[in-house]
Amino acid sequence: MAHRLFWPLVTLLLMLAVNASFNPGFWQLRWRDGHLYGSVIDILNRAAPLAIVSLGMTLVIATRGIDISVGAVVAISAAVAAWMIGGQLVMQDGVQVYASRFPMGLALACALGVALLAGLWNGLLVAGVGIQPIIATLILMVAGRGIAQLITEGQIITVYYPPFFFIGGGFLFGLPFSLFIVGALWLLLQQALSRTALGLFIQAIGVNPAAARMAGVRQRLITVCVYGFCGLAAGVAGLLLSSNVKSADGNNAGLLMELDAILAVTLGGTLLTGGRFSLAGSVIGALVIQTLTSTIYSIGVPPEVNLVVKAAVVFVVMLLQSPEFRRQAHRWVFRPAPAQPGAAS
Repeated sequence: MAHRLFWPLVTLLLMLAVNASFNPGFWQLRWRDGHLYGSVIDILNRAAPLAIVSLGMTLVIATRGIDISVGAVVAISAAVAAWMIGGQLVMQDGVQVYASRFPMGLALACALGVALLAGLWNGLLVAGVGIQPIIATLILMVAGRGIAQLITEGQIITVYYPPFFFIGGGFLFGLPFSLFIVGALWLLLQQALSRTALGLFIQAIGVNPAAARMAGVRQRLITVCVYGFCGLAAGVAGLLLSSNVKSADGNNAGLLMELDAILAVTLGGTLLTGGRFSLAGSVIGALVIQTLTSTIYSIGVPPEVNLVVKAAVVFVVMLLQSPEFRRQAHRWVFRPAPAQPGAAS
């Protein structure tokens, strides 16, 4: 029970059990058209964008930072990709086919490049200028949403180019392709943080930035890179979302995703005060949030109160994960009974 992933895993299993109790076919998997179908597969696929954003947010929070602009960066990335790809009917060998406005590789590179620049901008404001992280990223949170709407001209851009749909809606070896993107990103980060000194540097910055700087850690450079990676991760999530829904909405894409990402990171055991972090825990936290959302819909909670129910469940989960709360609850349950008057001493 001392392992940091114990409570996140318990929470996920409880959510899955509750969902299965309301949905008798929850665990059923069907093989059709060369890949798996089922409620579990849907949860994994829909949790992928949030899991990717949460991985980037984990490193930011580990350095005592925060990034509330990731939702806007998701919208910008989706808008750039959708605008550059689009899709129009052309004649090819006497057959009408959809063609991309620009080469898809170029469109994806531009979308990710813009997202990376957005993250680096946040990092420069935080590490270079010295602006508080929540204020620095609030600037892009507001301006970024406007930029996304400018790109889309306030409309929903529909994509008609089928190869683009594979990123967020395709399957590989019977599983959603988005899961392989999450797995590759997690593995890359895990190797970089465990096999190099980068993980120790990030922990040192989170524990005490001044001491880390005095010890020779390039605190500002690492902070800028961490924010840059967080922006890049949001860009990848934007591609997954726009590919899955085959469109880009500058107003609603990635809306409130920053809050879900922060919550997923916290549920996974990362400290908001910096230092201690867990990549695997953040992915589990994203699965918890997506499973909770699926459970709320499956039990028939009215849409107007589902956010209240979600907040209440998250509040209870966070209390159960709090060591101080569990310690106080244990003392209250097992406190000794008061001595009876007149009892022998």
